Amino acid sequence: MTSTTAPTHQARLTLTPNTALAGLLDGAWWPYSRDLATELPPLVDALRARWGRVTRVTANPASWPVAPREVAVGEYAVPVGWFTGQDLDTMMLLSYGLTRCDLLVIPPETEPASAARLMAAASTPGNLHTTGTLMAGEETSIR
Repeated sequence: MTSTTAPTHQARLTLTPNTALAGLLDGAWWPYSRDLATELPPLVDALRARWGRVTRVTANPASWPVAPREVAVGEYAVPVGWFTGQDLDTMMLLSYGLTRCDLLVIPPETEPASAARLMAAASTPGNLHTTGTLMAGEETSIR
């Protein structure tokens, strides 16, 4: 198990409001680094009130330089599944409370204005854009 100390920061997270208007994403997360062992605990803590205890996470290993099999989150460990077929900028979290939460993962090096636009777009109720479409659209607007 990958060990971690208490989080030193809160997760930069925006979630879709609770609404009947479902979309493809449940929100966006903008980690401070590409160190999943450091970044995942504050994310899991931030999601707990809405989704319950996170029991598993999946991601694409190309976005994370170290791919731990599990990450310590308080008194328990969250297993991490690595799938090369999953979108680079997507993280799926499974929980007891709600079956899954799909998040756009904004690269840590993203400029704040771009990150704010991406977070707003991903958390819009009824959003039908994939993570790839959102990221490509933001890259186009920066140029």
